[in-house]
Amino acid sequence: MLSASVTSLSLSLSRISLFFFVCFRSQISRPPTLHLYLDFFLFWPPPPTTLTGFHFAVTALVGLVSNATGLSASKHVPMWELLWFSIVANMSITGMNLSLMLNSVGFYQISKLSMIPVVCVMEWMLHSKRYSREVKTSVVVVVLGVGVCTVTDVKVNAKGFLCACVAVLSTSLQQITIGSLQKKYSIGSFELLSKTAPIQALSLLILGPFVDYYLTGRFITNYQMSSGAIFFILLSCSLAVFCNVSQYLCIGRFSAVSFQVLGHMKTVCVLTLGWLLFDSAMTFKNIMGMILAVVGMVIYSWAVEVEKQSNTKTAPHSKNSMTEEEIQLLKDGVESVLVKDVELLGESKG
Repeated sequence: MLSASVTSLSLSLSRISLFFFVCFRSQISRPPTLHLYLDFFLFWPPPPTTLTGFHFAVTALVGLVSNATGLSASKHVPMWELLWFSIVANMSITGMNLSLMLNSVGFYQISKLSMIPVVCVMEWMLHSKRYSREVKTSVVVVVLGVGVCTVTDVKVNAKGFLCACVAVLSTSLQQITIGSLQKKYSIGSFELLSKTAPIQALSLLILGPFVDYYLTGRFITNYQMSSGAIFFILLSCSLAVFCNVSQYLCIGRFSAVSFQVLGHMKTVCVLTLGWLLFDSAMTFKNIMGMILAVVGMVIYSWAVEVEKQSNTKTAPHSKNSMTEEEIQLLKDGVESVLVKDVELLGESKG
């Protein structure tokens, strides 16, 4: 019962926090249309890489307070592994921002969809993980569904293609590493995030302004800060803490592939509520794509559950089964013990 509750909580936290975070970012990345955001848009367009540095700085602060108050325990993870992970994660962030700037939105969506098969291939290469036919089929259905409802214009150039490749590979490797580090060092999701967030925050706050200058043509000191800007930056950082925690929690409890597949439910929710709340266009193509994506997610959940049950049934059998060689060694051991007992009995009688 506890395991099911944690599973439900992690999925709910991930979907809700990611949804509100994406909705918020999608609104603040547009020119001002609502009076509520006028003060904030003195800070528009927001510097994405530096803003991500602020997100991890607040996450690191939350982790520091949690460790200081005893709410979470700190476990040892080698510094070189934390540095390696932070480099890969920062490459992912920078690569995604550059890919979005240099390519069309359609190709950017295609690159994000390609992460699911890339994660599958990388897990097979790194951890020899194999997937059933049902899981592979469901992944294809999800990719097709999300692709149908999100991909429109597709324009790409050499620089953009290179940045997209770096972004896809580094993001896939980052998500796989989250799960492997948690298993390798028996560390919780929040404890691992508390160790990686300070390194990412420091590096992004130092290098981020230069990356953003290349992206937006404006340096961080040229932005006009206001009380509204500070408020919305803090709100964005608060939502980012929940997003970061939910990502580590979901990947640690499930897998990077499950996080990618189920994460596209966020895309479906954003499109649906964008149509309901913000009068976004909803075409027949969008509707059919969303239905196909949801069907794929349902098939994926069923396939993973079937795979888990089959592994549970075969596990006891594999534990109790013995090879012929092991049986022969056991017989030889029993015979040698009996011979020694007979010899000792004869010596005692003599």
